[in-house]
Amino acid sequence: MFGRAPKKSNNTRYYEILGVSNNASQDDLKKAYKKAAIKNHPDKGGDPEKFKELAQAYEVLSDPEKREIYDQYGEDALKEGMGGGAGAHDPFDIFSSFFGGSPFGGGSSRGRRQRRGEDVVHPLKVSLEDLYLGTSKKLSLSRNVICSKCNGKGSKSGASMTCPGCQGSGMKVSTRQLGPSMIQQMQHPCNECKGTGETINDKDRCPQCKGEKVVQEKKVLEVIVEKGMQNGQKITFPGEADEAPETVTGDIVFVLQQKDHPKFKRKGEDLFLEHTLSLTEALCGFQFVITHLDGRQLLIKSNPGEVVKPDSCKAINDEGMPLYQRPFMKGKLYIQFTVEFPDSLGPDQVKALEAILPPKPTSQLSDMELDECEETTLYDVNIEEEMRRKQQQAAQEAYEEDEDMHGGAQRVQCAQQ
Repeated sequence: MFGRAPKKSNNTRYYEILGVSNNASQDDLKKAYKKAAIKNHPDKGGDPEKFKELAQAYEVLSDPEKREIYDQYGEDALKEGMGGGAGAHDPFDIFSSFFGGSPFGGGSSRGRRQRRGEDVVHPLKVSLEDLYLGTSKKLSLSRNVICSKCNGKGSKSGASMTCPGCQGSGMKVSTRQLGPSMIQQMQHPCNECKGTGETINDKDRCPQCKGEKVVQEKKVLEVIVEKGMQNGQKITFPGEADEAPETVTGDIVFVLQQKDHPKFKRKGEDLFLEHTLSLTEALCGFQFVITHLDGRQLLIKSNPGEVVKPDSCKAINDEGMPLYQRPFMKGKLYIQFTVEFPDSLGPDQVKALEAILPPKPTSQLSDMELDECEETTLYDVNIEEEMRRKQQQAAQEAYEEDEDMHGGAQRVQCAQQ
């Protein structure tokens, strides 16, 4: 227990408010405050002044430094500045720190003031060029804003009544019969007050918003897409979503959706490009030009005497995507080469190539041994389609086998009966 000097005056009012002794522990203070605060909460018909006094007493006594000053010098010392003041916090905030809001099932009007509105999420389609160069897009959106004529009250007088349909809770419970002795209960927003817990007299409705408390307005937002941003990246406009009374306005969030590019593919900070070479280019050298995402013409060529093998890959530094928020740094551009072979060759072409190319490996078998071998015939197949067909055939055979087993079992059972 925190040691305190002998009291110079009879400062017991805060202890009396909480209903504890002046030697109460912190746990005793917490229990006493929670019990008394729930009983005296204004939303449950309690006395607002008593509720405020409870919060003030607990705030002081739960702080060892303030409690020491209060015990020795009384409330006046706290009010004059010693210990940081007394009762400086909102009593509802102190109550919420125990319960995380209202413990009364959402009926608290203060709980509604702390509610946060939903975020509005929009997809934003962008090209790979947009992400490479950066761009800005102006978008016109409609949203709800607090009515300026009634300041979000919905009425000319500013008055409202407790909704009779939900008794001010904003929620209704409906039941549904699912079967004998089975009932399902469902909670949903009240239709009469749209979940606000309040209704407005028809004659008193605000002429501008017709009692809806909000009106629609169009707003143009400029979305800045920075260089190097990624597919799926979010651009947030805080507090620009629909406004509602007693609600913290949510955000408008744009989610980037990159459109496919006909030539380039992106993986992180790198770009990938496929290019087909003829057999002559692969063996004797190549040279071609590609147009980059910013319109620059890049000359791509092989080294003298270089042979490019099928499915080989080469890279060019600093020609990939710019890095987000570091646009002067770029990834790599990878080029995947496909070599296109001729469908067939004439006899003269074969002889000419054999004279130039390295000699074919000689057979290790004698003519007599070759005569004893069985000759085979090769034919073209699409291996993916071939494997798919085999899987379908295996599945069909397994199904038919399963049908036969079940059918046989049924016939045996019938015979036994």
